[in-house]
Amino acid sequence: MKKTELHILSLPKISLISAFVLSLCLTGCDLFKMKTEEETDENPVVASVENNYLRKADLAFVTKETQTKEDSSNLAKRYIQSWVKKQLMIREASKNVTLSQAELDKKLLDYKYALIVYEFEKEYIENNLDKSITEDQIQQYYADNKDNFILKEIIVRSNFIKMDKDLPQNAQVERLLRLDSEESKQGLRELALKSASNYFLEDSTWIKFDEIIIHTPLAEHNNKVQLLSRNNKLIKVEDERFNYYFKILEYKLQDQVPPVEFVKDEISKIIINKRKVSLAEALQNNIYKRAQENNEFKIYE
Repeated sequence: MKKTELHILSLPKISLISAFVLSLCLTGCDLFKMKTEEETDENPVVASVENNYLRKADLAFVTKETQTKEDSSNLAKRYIQSWVKKQLMIREASKNVTLSQAELDKKLLDYKYALIVYEFEKEYIENNLDKSITEDQIQQYYADNKDNFILKEIIVRSNFIKMDKDLPQNAQVERLLRLDSEESKQGLRELALKSASNYFLEDSTWIKFDEIIIHTPLAEHNNKVQLLSRNNKLIKVEDERFNYYFKILEYKLQDQVPPVEFVKDEISKIIINKRKVSLAEALQNNIYKRAQENNEFKIYE
């Protein structure tokens, strides 16, 4: 049978894959060791794969937070199944992977130190990260990186109201949507609260057009660009039961640059992530510099 090679993941990039592989390795290295001295009626074997044994006591940490005996039993059964599968995977891998004990020890050590470094960096960043972001910082990042925010879909600022066709308030809805005063906006909101089947009146908020027209007849419209481009900003469509009113205040098409308001949250996340990277790099450089000043390492040419 063809032998395969194990590849080490790069040390700084801890992932779920690393944790899973580490779990397999630790389990295979007698994480649940043979406990011949504990072979009592109170701690019986609940599962075994060759010379590896899982005992009742090993399940205590799995079931301690459960509320009922049924929950505890179900969780224990799932854990036992998972343990058996891991043991079988390890046994099968051992037949097909060439790996000496020295190589295995080295890989386990690499994973151990990678996990320790990851937890150390995560705690350091959490304790030192500046999470405050000013409006000026968002505006500056947006101005410097506009081309990175090209739209892939149509977005709009719009008022939307869905009304039962039998209601007499339909005429009032259409009249209020055609007006543009604070009084008309307040009247529209009050009417929507009392009579509308659904509505969206956050006219300062940019939203994906497909999200606001979903479950309306406009969802099947085959030329949304033409629909938005016409001079009449008020769009009314209907089905057998409802009238749907859309007042399009502003729109941006695909391949255009969105307004900063639409990407504000995304920019905030980008700025925070950049700060995390900078903190991690600064931490590594500071530790290196300190060790260098104290002659704590040597590099041989």
